[in-house]
Amino acid sequence: MTGASAGIGSALASVYALHGWDLVLTGRRQAALQDRAEFLRDIYQATVTVLPEDLADPAAPRRLFEAIGAKGLTIDGLVNNAGFSRTAGFLDTEPEAHAAMIRVMLTAPVELARLFAPGMVERGYGRILNVASLAGRMPATGGDTLYGPIKSFLIKASQGLHLELRGTGVHVTALCPGYTLTEFHDANGTRAEVSAAYPGWMWMDAGRVARIGYDACEANRPGVTPGVVNNLLGGLAKHLPDRLALAMVGGHAKRLKRI
Repeated sequence: MTGASAGIGSALASVYALHGWDLVLTGRRQAALQDRAEFLRDIYQATVTVLPEDLADPAAPRRLFEAIGAKGLTIDGLVNNAGFSRTAGFLDTEPEAHAAMIRVMLTAPVELARLFAPGMVERGYGRILNVASLAGRMPATGGDTLYGPIKSFLIKASQGLHLELRGTGVHVTALCPGYTLTEFHDANGTRAEVSAAYPGWMWMDAGRVARIGYDACEANRPGVTPGVVNNLLGGLAKHLPDRLALAMVGGHAKRLKRI
């Protein structure tokens, strides 16, 4: 499970542990991962292995795959959750940060699925849950220019892999959360802004989002968007003319830009 130390990733780790899964947690922050692992061991009696990695490193997916193999572990489930955004604007964000976004949220999930899925197919059992976003179902926004397109790719890639692996015993699902107030907003500096910009009823609890994602993957649904409001937004965006849809959501990230 990538990005497992906080937010939706942390909630997903709890849900999987509750259902009897042993876990391999990876992320950049070793101390936070170790704390989470201790919690999961204490509360759920899960066996938890911590393998810190920065998925912005192009070599990280292969290194992670080999480290897991060296420990003699078998991966029956892959949760691609790691992610971050940059809301300062395309021209005001360093190219290195954009490259890291693409590697963490697009390239790494593809590579990890390609590395672990063959073993799942061979064993006739597997689960791949890709944490995308409602942003991937919505028109583009200015400011976090690459975030939505990356998540759109992840949704489509999940759908394609879902179809390709149908009948193999391997389930593939894209989880598309809407507004879920987590540490993600601390990382990109927008917690105060998002709390003020959108009413409380638009926000969902990370635990509920995680449970919905887990259930959808178990049911082998190609995708799931938690929450009635989020599904309405996603459906509305699909049917609105592009000009109107862009006018409605295009300034979202600019409203959250740090001054």
